[in-house]
Amino acid sequence: MCRGCFSTALLDHRLAADAPALFAALTPTRRQLIAAPVAGAALAAAGAPSALAADSGAAEVIFRGGRILPLPGTPAVQALAIGGGRILGLGTEAAVAGLKTKATRMVDLGGRVLMPGFIDPHNHAVLSAVILELLTDVGFDKNRTRRALLDQLRAMAAQTPPGQWVTASNFDNLLQGGELSREELDSVSTTHPIFVWYTNAHTACVNSLALQTAKIAEDIGDLPGGGHFGRDAAGRLDGMVYEESALLKLAPFVLPRVTPQLATKALGDYLRKAAAAGNTLLHDPGAFRADWIDAAVRLSPHAPCRVSAGLMYDDMAGYEKYRSLGLGARATQFGDSLFTLYGVKIVADGSNQSRTGAQTVPYLDGTMGAPNFDGPALKRMVAAVRAAGLPVQIHASGDKTLDLALDAIEAAYGTSTALGINRIEHATIIRPDQILRMKALGVQPSFLMNHVRLYGAAYRDQIFGPARTALTDSAGACVRAGLPFTLHTDSPCSPVGSLALVGTAVTRRCDVDGSVIGPDQAVTLDQALRAVTIDAARQVGMGDRIGSLEKGKEADLVILESDPYRTAPEKLGAIKVSETWVAGTRRFAA
Repeated sequence: MCRGCFSTALLDHRLAADAPALFAALTPTRRQLIAAPVAGAALAAAGAPSALAADSGAAEVIFRGGRILPLPGTPAVQALAIGGGRILGLGTEAAVAGLKTKATRMVDLGGRVLMPGFIDPHNHAVLSAVILELLTDVGFDKNRTRRALLDQLRAMAAQTPPGQWVTASNFDNLLQGGELSREELDSVSTTHPIFVWYTNAHTACVNSLALQTAKIAEDIGDLPGGGHFGRDAAGRLDGMVYEESALLKLAPFVLPRVTPQLATKALGDYLRKAAAAGNTLLHDPGAFRADWIDAAVRLSPHAPCRVSAGLMYDDMAGYEKYRSLGLGARATQFGDSLFTLYGVKIVADGSNQSRTGAQTVPYLDGTMGAPNFDGPALKRMVAAVRAAGLPVQIHASGDKTLDLALDAIEAAYGTSTALGINRIEHATIIRPDQILRMKALGVQPSFLMNHVRLYGAAYRDQIFGPARTALTDSAGACVRAGLPFTLHTDSPCSPVGSLALVGTAVTRRCDVDGSVIGPDQAVTLDQALRAVTIDAARQVGMGDRIGSLEKGKEADLVILESDPYRTAPEKLGAIKVSETWVAGTRRFAA
């Protein structure tokens, strides 16, 4: 699963020209800001923090009356004072009493829990918002059987004029009956081109009319970057489409042009949903274009949460315009903006769900997948990122790809982290020896823990077998090796919400059949919460600014209705978020 390694191919041509107008349209007018309630506007803001409070040391808000956790694993404190967007003090109520003035607002937590805001270090906000708006969800939550899936597609075709595209997303080959086929989609309709995007986003399936409309010839060969079209036993195109360069062949036909009005609704809805889940920052590695940056900076003060981005390797030159602001170990900051830049993304293989992650041990069907780049090519790419003075974020679903990625990082960076933390995105199958090597190189993984929650049983029974599946998202092995890790959703391939990731990291429970996957890879609640707070902040170059509640740091925090430490582990994902604050401003209230 890695939907937004989430290929930009299908949306890039639609968003590229429209993005500046798109972001401009998302910036609220002064009248809208005055009228909008905290939780109700498309991109709600509760006002800018007071510079006077920051200069004077006077608290704008003091929280008390609940359990305040400065950092998972450290003792709770009684009170927290904020002003000017920052944390002014914390400790006992007496310790912060001197920061109170007549203007200070006292917030009684009423027994609730206040802790650092959640950080999703791999989340594709813009593309997630647009794709969820434009493509109809036909996934597992909607259709638990193959028959229900096909019935939904037929109903969509019946409501669509002949010749127009039927487009769907979120199909799950592991949970919805295996791969789709050209013939199966032909049985749905021969008068509508059909495009069904898999939840892993590296794969799609189309019918015969779609191949004809997109002018995909039967003799089409392999494409750069691992792109190819599937074939049946007779060598005929079977409707399957793999990787970005092949998906790009469908891009001009599949999606309508994104209008600013559509994007306003989509992005506003998505960021509000993220803030409602307690997220104070979403980091988008690789699905954010350089020519969106200036508009995103203008937008960010009005957004419900922070957005961070890392550019794709092919777009890396876009950093040059901002070099004077600082690149490398610390995220590039744009004044008081809530938008930052960090790292360069390389997608080095595909998805284990489609068996296109490159492995050293065969999948159960005997295939092994293949990397998108050979070793020398990947080394050249990573060396170019290092020469630009930036850290690298390499998507590696399979352990063979991870070997190539670590070879390339070692050749370019050695063991140095002077330019920031180099990351492996997903690191789904990671061997014990690779964990030790990552520790030696200062490289850190970010795990899509929903692999375990959603695919644990399918990985065990259909993809890897029990032994390899036990290596999935090896957080426990990282703890034993002293290697920091983070947890992410890769939205929209799995739902927004860091608490569900935390719960799965603790329980290792697969929701589909209730089985426990790799119990020795479970971690403690403290360790899992750190993976979505301080460790995640460090992985996006912001550990000195956010991720923990410390004096002088920016006041990014979440208030929970229930205490995670007094909640059954399997219920952690259901904890209700009461409020989310970013830079001292309340951005969401339930």
